[in-house]
Amino acid sequence: MASEETKPKKQRDEECIINGLPGELIERIFLKLPVSTLLRCTGVCEQWHKLIRDPQFVTSHLQDAPQCAVLFFPQESVSGEPHPADAILIDEAWSPSTYAVPVIGPDDFLCGSCNGLLVLYTKSSTLKVANFATGECLHLEKPVKNLRGDHFLFYNFGFHPLSKEYKITHFLGDPVVGSTRSHNNSRFSVIQVYTLGGEKWRDIKTPEALSLNCVKNSGAVNIDGTMCWLIEDMVANWQHAVMTFDLSGESFARIQLPATVHEDCAGGGPRRYWIREIDRKICIATAQACPSLPRRLVGMLQIWELENKTEQRWSLKYNIQYSPDYIPGPNLVHRNKIILQRRDGNLYSYELLGENFNTKLCKMANLLDFFPHKPDNMQSYICVKSLVRLDVYKKTAIARRPKQREGWELKKWEAWEHQLSDYEKLWTRLHEEEHEGIALAEHSSISFNGLLPRILDDAIRQDIGMKINKICPSLPDQQPRPLRRLNCMR
Repeated sequence: MASEETKPKKQRDEECIINGLPGELIERIFLKLPVSTLLRCTGVCEQWHKLIRDPQFVTSHLQDAPQCAVLFFPQESVSGEPHPADAILIDEAWSPSTYAVPVIGPDDFLCGSCNGLLVLYTKSSTLKVANFATGECLHLEKPVKNLRGDHFLFYNFGFHPLSKEYKITHFLGDPVVGSTRSHNNSRFSVIQVYTLGGEKWRDIKTPEALSLNCVKNSGAVNIDGTMCWLIEDMVANWQHAVMTFDLSGESFARIQLPATVHEDCAGGGPRRYWIREIDRKICIATAQACPSLPRRLVGMLQIWELENKTEQRWSLKYNIQYSPDYIPGPNLVHRNKIILQRRDGNLYSYELLGENFNTKLCKMANLLDFFPHKPDNMQSYICVKSLVRLDVYKKTAIARRPKQREGWELKKWEAWEHQLSDYEKLWTRLHEEEHEGIALAEHSSISFNGLLPRILDDAIRQDIGMKINKICPSLPDQQPRPLRRLNCMR
């Protein structure tokens, strides 16, 4: 009989048992599989490859994909030492995942996330669109080259469910009078829009000159094909309003904030506002800043939800008696848990119990220590692992190949890579020693407990048994800690 290696591919396909099942049943099975498994399945046979790469299957698989949170820390310098960008996935069990995000380079900045795609701002003349599950990347020319004062927070990314189009937006600062390259960092009157697969960026004028500082300080979100951010409105009670931009019709609209008057603390500082997405709804988080430390908050943290967009009706979703140092964005609540940073330098998750005026923080869990990164630079996005492909967009006019060495190939990161390698070796040794220690404790406990029946006195036997369990506890359900990825990338 011919070996599997020498059989014609057509014969191997015909002998594949699963291919004998109805096509609808095969598709239902595949829809339950994770992206990593499906990518391996594409190489099994032509039938599987065609099914998994079919756009309709990709869309169906995306609809049921489990959500995770990705925490992103941009590259920064601490005490003169460069520290690369870091991205950490928080899985469905609310624990840091061992899965790395290799598409993010050490100098990249995360601008947005949608349907498993990330948009990354680079220090070169391109933006990078990447599928972090498949590793596929696409480099696009920025709307303006060598733009002074440009910032990654001025870029955003979204998908419109009706037009089925992905769009990148850029808030372009107003030009400085007398300069051809400098742009204002405080006001903008144009949003530059690029449709993935299009040939060029397009300029869309805003209804009025708007504040870039609001965007930088309060953030922007994309929800169901609509980009939303805060603007100044000095007549309103909150002195802010929400501006929306529909990604399909490319039209603007304004949403007024609640008319409620805040009861501010007498010793508190000015009130701060953030726009956030919670359960696919527009939400506004607000709290007073500490007078002496503007980044630290005091008093109640309120989160208001837009219940009805047409009627512009808001409701108080959470009223939290807590003073976090920083509000991550654009997502801070996921699966009824809130991500907050505390003054000890760690990041925590809390379960939210109750709503409105009775919100309590319960079941605190330490997610990670983000040292040496600064907490107020952290971003939190809700992500999924998807099969969305980028190769169909690579022939457009503004698609570019990176012209220079980048990422971990840059010489400045060589020392960091060597240090990372040393840390991984140390972690491996600790992992092995922990494994051996657990095995020794279990073996000793079994041996000691085997001697207990020889002790006739019940009281003495029970006392010795309790002491043995304290020294060598039985660990039937405990597994050695997995070798996890350190909080840095390669």
